[in-house]
Amino acid sequence: MTDFILHEKLKADAIELARLDLTLLLLMNARQWPWLILVPQRPDVREIHELPALDRTILMDEVAHCSRLLTDLFKPDKINIGALGNIVPQLHVHVIARTVTDPAWPKPVWGTVAPEPYGADELEARLQTIRDAL
Repeated sequence: MTDFILHEKLKADAIELARLDLTLLLLMNARQWPWLILVPQRPDVREIHELPALDRTILMDEVAHCSRLLTDLFKPDKINIGALGNIVPQLHVHVIARTVTDPAWPKPVWGTVAPEPYGADELEARLQTIRDAL
């Protein structure tokens, strides 16, 4: 969709992984957690309920697919899913693989521990692992 523009904060904090049927799939640049962000490629959408019914269904299917992918790859204790939008108003859904040994457990990842960016080699390996699993 030509009118879709990714929010600047998401551009700054994440790396593009793939374009799915509805969403732009991003990897959050936070090496402590396998953390994906799905952004529906629709302009001016802030809330899930603003999406047409078919897009809502596709979004949930893509969230479920990414949840399974992270579960299969990283064997987390819990998958956290959230669509907060308090800082970035553009609709986006976080899918985060959590373990009881991660530095923020059992608290939310936001505001608990500062994200540590990936090193270049580690980032390329993580991107390739996830792309291969897609």
